[in-house]
Amino acid sequence: MASQRITDGPSVAIVGAGVAGICTGIKLLAAGNRNFTIYEKASEIGGTWRENTYPGCSCDVPLHMYQFSFELDPGWDRKFVTSADIKAYLEKVVDKYGLRSFIRFNTEIGEASFDEARGVWQLRGAGESFEAHVIAAGTGQLHRPLYPALPGRENFEGPSWHSADWNHEYDLAGKHVGVIGTGASAIQFVPEVVRKVARLSLFQRTPAWVVPRPQRDFASWEKILYGAVPAFMRLQRWKIYWSGELLFYAFHKSGDKIREMAIEAMKADVADPVKQAALTPDYAPGCKRVLFSNDWWPAMGRSSLDVVTDPIETITATGVKLKSGRDVPLDAIIYGTGFDTTHFLGPMKVTGLGGADIKNVWRKGAEAHHGMTVPGFPNFFLLYGPNTNLGHNSIIFMIECQANYIVQCVRKLKDDDLLYLDVKPEALRASNLSVQNDNENSVFNAGCTSWYKTEEGKVTNNWANYTFKYWWRTRRPDFAEYNLRKRPSALKAIAAE
Repeated sequence: MASQRITDGPSVAIVGAGVAGICTGIKLLAAGNRNFTIYEKASEIGGTWRENTYPGCSCDVPLHMYQFSFELDPGWDRKFVTSADIKAYLEKVVDKYGLRSFIRFNTEIGEASFDEARGVWQLRGAGESFEAHVIAAGTGQLHRPLYPALPGRENFEGPSWHSADWNHEYDLAGKHVGVIGTGASAIQFVPEVVRKVARLSLFQRTPAWVVPRPQRDFASWEKILYGAVPAFMRLQRWKIYWSGELLFYAFHKSGDKIREMAIEAMKADVADPVKQAALTPDYAPGCKRVLFSNDWWPAMGRSSLDVVTDPIETITATGVKLKSGRDVPLDAIIYGTGFDTTHFLGPMKVTGLGGADIKNVWRKGAEAHHGMTVPGFPNFFLLYGPNTNLGHNSIIFMIECQANYIVQCVRKLKDDDLLYLDVKPEALRASNLSVQNDNENSVFNAGCTSWYKTEEGKVTNNWANYTFKYWWRTRRPDFAEYNLRKRPSALKAIAAE
């Protein structure tokens, strides 16, 4: 695909048709820019909500906040919805805004390199090459399955799978199933699995703080009111938003209330004091992700569920061997061990100015100005990038902030006839220092290990501040923080004046 003239609007390559990619496409259309393509590796849209289909998969953010602010749907039945519900919502949004014709499916971008002389990115994927002035990478954090580094994993002779690659064909009835991991996915699928199996052995390294989820059905009159008076739904949205901001305060100022709620809920369903002790975390609430469920504690209280805290020595042909010497025979193993979250952009190789490889630049942990731009990688933007994940509010709020910021940068390229804009190293240093100071003084740095951190302990994923502060910092790009390079034709015109 040939590079488009900048007068037609900078061409934009959006990588990924998940929430972030869809949002960015709609924002570009709203700004009058139709010169973009969304490259999607799969045959469907949806991102993490397409990939994760395990039983019980749902969103733990109330739906009024987990939808686009510009496309509020009054027809939801419940306060917290399933992955299938969100996928259906995204499909409807894509069709309403006419995005489907901009999506190139079954095209995974494997490489992107910047041509400085021409100011274009050269992309390669699916055996083809493409070009664009701008890349907006919405590759996400929660869809690349992470397996534990356990010896013998390949030796197990029974079926095994990761929660993100669920085996829907296997009949769980009457089986002894092992689940390795107790993260956010396991919290949701374990209660579904334990109802079907004869026995479930839950291999736990670290317990989670799990509090009740305030789930409820919407009354018919509420849905009618939301549809007839959209302002009422927006009012509910803002109420949930500010409740989330208060939750941030609870995480970072005092987690006592969360601790009390979790322990009270556990004791209501788990009578065995040995189980209670095994399921009680020894770290502050919020250091790892606080989880919300009404089904977890009843599942833990079942006599058919064993909580195994002895470390695993190896996976065997027939099950799991513990370091204590005990063998646990299993019919199947399910890995609820989360995702590779700290290696942003996944397998995509990105090469910027002077042949710089972004993975090498990030070898000590990913950093980006406002989570979006990296010095030496002009016209390259990340969506849901480093230090923009949340533990207390909706990531869609952050994504909308980022999409608005990117659209303004694209407009700057056109209006000023720029070859590229490249964030200054000192701008990144200043913003990253602020972010890391926030993290240093936050519960995310309270001593536990989590998917928020690299192996060296650097918090690369989370935003440890109020989200309205992120909105304020990103509401308008400060172009003094960028090196702006004019197109040669524009320079000649200036010299001739």
